[in-house]
Amino acid sequence: MSSSKEQTSISQVMCFLHEWDQGSKTVRSRILRDFLAKNTGKTCPELELEFAQVASLFLARLTAWIRLTYMFGSCLDLQLRALGVFLSANSSHQYMIEFLEVGGVLTLLEILGQDKLKEEDKTEALHLLQIIANSGQKYKELICESYGVKAVAECLAKSKMEGTQGTAAALLESLAHGNPKYQNQVYKGLIALLVCTLPKAQQLVLQILRIVQPIIKTAHHSIVEPLLNLLRSLHLEVQYEAIELITELMQSEVRPALLRGLVAFLKPAKERNPKHKILAEMAKMTDSLPVLLLQAASAKTIGILAQRSEEISKELLSLRVIHHLLYAMGNQEHADAQRQASLALEHFVRMYPVVEEHVRRAMGSTLFESFMHNADELHLSMDDIQADILRSNKVNISCGELINLKIEREKARLYVFFFII
Repeated sequence: MSSSKEQTSISQVMCFLHEWDQGSKTVRSRILRDFLAKNTGKTCPELELEFAQVASLFLARLTAWIRLTYMFGSCLDLQLRALGVFLSANSSHQYMIEFLEVGGVLTLLEILGQDKLKEEDKTEALHLLQIIANSGQKYKELICESYGVKAVAECLAKSKMEGTQGTAAALLESLAHGNPKYQNQVYKGLIALLVCTLPKAQQLVLQILRIVQPIIKTAHHSIVEPLLNLLRSLHLEVQYEAIELITELMQSEVRPALLRGLVAFLKPAKERNPKHKILAEMAKMTDSLPVLLLQAASAKTIGILAQRSEEISKELLSLRVIHHLLYAMGNQEHADAQRQASLALEHFVRMYPVVEEHVRRAMGSTLFESFMHNADELHLSMDDIQADILRSNKVNISCGELINLKIEREKARLYVFFFII
């Protein structure tokens, strides 16, 4: 027979549940605030003790109320925080199962898709999904099977709050780890997010892709175009992450496509100008800046890649990178594009005599000497005629010259090897 103390505890819990069942929204809100103040941080055994071993009865009521009212945002913040007390409690496996069995994951994912709900509520829903995902592989699979990747990705792309964006990004990263069945789905979802327009979201997605790519191992071809296009971003933090990811992808199957794209962006295709002068000026103002930023960032990336790998340098030479760098150096519309192209070209000139010879002929002695003296600031003293010479250059290092270059480098390597021996 239950002791008097146990009977009293059960009676108190039944009164508590009766008040909840009969209570209005105001009453239930007060109950939730009291619940949070008293029970936040408690373990599962402590919650059971508080509720006379029937805490699941309150969890069921709370879950049902959320499912009925979440679309209206009624007390949703309190509801989700109270739910978090159950899901985050130590040894809360039973609570987790009970919540999932009544469609809890779908409810949380649906909250993410409600445009009228507050960002703070969506952040809390993402936090609860993260708790579920952290419980193990089968829970991650359940989220993915419920179209969770799509819902979380859309939330990240649309959210204006950095807190929500960061929580969504962390959840996507979590879903890619220890989830072999759906890790490719997460990976492709991240690639799709590269075209979103929010700079912070772009930065977060690029950071996650750098973490996830080694897990996936094989790079998907669809990453190339949106990744390269992010080089035109006005935000340096986005450009930085894009360049870092491009660098890391140099060991993957998409390297040739990335290198071709980088070289092509050094010499943007000319757009057809509108007939009316006013329209032409407007189009020039709105369209030219991203193209110029892309040109500068491409030159910078090429310089970084060439300095890190001689193999990549040779691939770039075969793509006529010297011709394109000279063209970019002559672009007087954007000083940074000139500077980055000049610095990248300097590396090739100092590394390969055959490149030095071609560049000297293309520039002329005077300009070439100025270039070798201070490539970083050459654009500051360049006149219109010199810029035109660079843009109209015809440099084309032949296959035979590239083969000879390879042979000379191999001879030099062998000479050093035998000399050391």
